[in-house]
Amino acid sequence: MISTPLGPEPTTLQCPSCHKTVTTEIRYRSNTKTHIVAVLLFVFLCWPCICVPYCTGCCRVKEHYCPGCNAFLGAYDN
Repeated sequence: MISTPLGPEPTTLQCPSCHKTVTTEIRYRSNTKTHIVAVLLFVFLCWPCICVPYCTGCCRVKEHYCPGCNAFLGAYDN
């Protein structure tokens, strides 16, 4: 279990899998909130705006991975 809080930025911690001190690698994943924001942008603005939530990290889950062993370390969803 990781005791270091994971936020929206890369975090330095000891990987519980490979036991190395690493700075986490962030990968973005779309979720329900991403899709809802895209639909709302389409309805209230215009169709080109629907790509904004998918191109930015603002509405997506930030998943932390170990760059050494590729272990999933946790996720941050604002």
